[in-house]
Amino acid sequence: VQLVESGGAMVQPGESLTLSCTASGFTFDAYFMTWVRQAPGKGLEWVSSIGTTGALINYVDSVKDRFTISRDNTKNTVWLQMNNLKPEDTAIYFCAQGGMKHWKTGARGPGTQVTVSS
Repeated sequence: VQLVESGGAMVQPGESLTLSCTASGFTFDAYFMTWVRQAPGKGLEWVSSIGTTGALINYVDSVKDRFTISRDNTKNTVWLQMNNLKPEDTAIYFCAQGGMKHWKTGARGPGTQVTVSS
């Protein structure tokens, strides 16, 4: 199983970024996928999960109406579109195999750094 994130960058507050995660080594369309993040000095925080077909989606309250998760099973890829970024969104973002209940025991990528600062 391999998950590789990309798209992280340093941006100013209010700007947007799209993170990508490309998966391999497992049947991608059979798994929920999740984005989690780790802010400096803090533990992992669940951000969003998406079901196998993309029909079931959940977000942590702090990113609702700003972040959008999506997936393309033909490309084995899941994205996280992040709009109106805030300094508190600064973190390493990880893509994880599994949904809200199972991502902690699934595979996880190395992460991509997002820094929001003026």
